[in-house]
Amino acid sequence: MRAAVALLGLALLLAACGKKGPPDPPGPPEDITYPKTYPTR
Repeated sequence: MRAAVALLGLALLLAACGKKGPPDPPGPPEDITYPKTYPTR
C-alpha cells in the first residue's frame, strides 16, 4: 500500500513539471521571421 501511495505521489510530482504558459517559436526573438501561433496541445 505504501508503494502505491509513493508511486502516485511521484507521478503527480512529475506531471507538474511541464512548461507553463503559451508555447513560443524556437530561437531568439529577433531571428523569428514569420511568427505564428502554436497550438497548446
